[in-house]
Amino acid sequence: MPKKRNSLSIIIVTFNSIDHIKQCLRSLAKAASAFSTQLLLIDNNSSDLTVSWFETHKKQLHHWFDDVIIIVNKTNTGYTRGINQGLEICNGDYILLLNPDIIVANGIFEKLFICFNLHPDVGIVAPQLRYPGGQIQSSCRRFPRKRDLFFDVTGLSRLFSKSAVLNRWKMPDFDHRRNRFVEQPQGAFLLADAGVVETVGLLDERFTMFFSDVDWCKRVIQNRFKIFFCAGAGAIHHKGASVNRRKAEMIVSSHRSFMDYMRKHNSHPRAALWLLHLMLLLITLPRVTVENLKL
Repeated sequence: MPKKRNSLSIIIVTFNSIDHIKQCLRSLAKAASAFSTQLLLIDNNSSDLTVSWFETHKKQLHHWFDDVIIIVNKTNTGYTRGINQGLEICNGDYILLLNPDIIVANGIFEKLFICFNLHPDVGIVAPQLRYPGGQIQSSCRRFPRKRDLFFDVTGLSRLFSKSAVLNRWKMPDFDHRRNRFVEQPQGAFLLADAGVVETVGLLDERFTMFFSDVDWCKRVIQNRFKIFFCAGAGAIHHKGASVNRRKAEMIVSSHRSFMDYMRKHNSHPRAALWLLHLMLLLITLPRVTVENLKL
């Protein structure tokens, strides 16, 4: 049997994820079979069959992965805390933050590791994500600014959705079909060098669910590492599988975290902060009302 190369720690936070986690883990077992793998499953008090599936398939998991650690939280501590629980004990040369609704393709890790070798200053690599039907997801964004929120509230970003100025944050000028350096890939799949994690530190737990990945990428770049999008490596992403079950609550949480992010990374006069709050409120109320009417 050939010697395995590169050690990989895979951190997955689950919450009522039984519909997707089985397929996710099966795809990982195949794609990562050439590498020494540590699997860290952190469950946030699921009420479905997720945890019982882990327990009944523990032997299978230990056959698929070299080391398996399962942590079952007694309460839902939030996505960010769950990831940090994994980061605090992982030991791989590379660390993968992965959503349970991802299906990885064979050969993906070989391609992503090449990106690290070609670009020594790269700290994080992310693959191209596709919907189950095959369409490419717009998974990369630029770091948001105050003006981006203004363009969103006024509808200018939607009216001119292809504009690299009025819709700059969501990167409409990038088709996700080529390799390039980016600022913030979607947190559903982030492969990081362990040295970068040691330098940058854990995710900021003030962001319970949203924007912890944005903030982490911001800090990676502030520490002079680069982030690379590899279009040649692919994965299927059932986008929104967990969020959509509690859509109204998640909208409020996302907008609150957006405000926390802007407060952390931008120095604003008090009047400017109140204006940002008002703009977010103008976005949040109609969206939450619509979602509640669907119930």
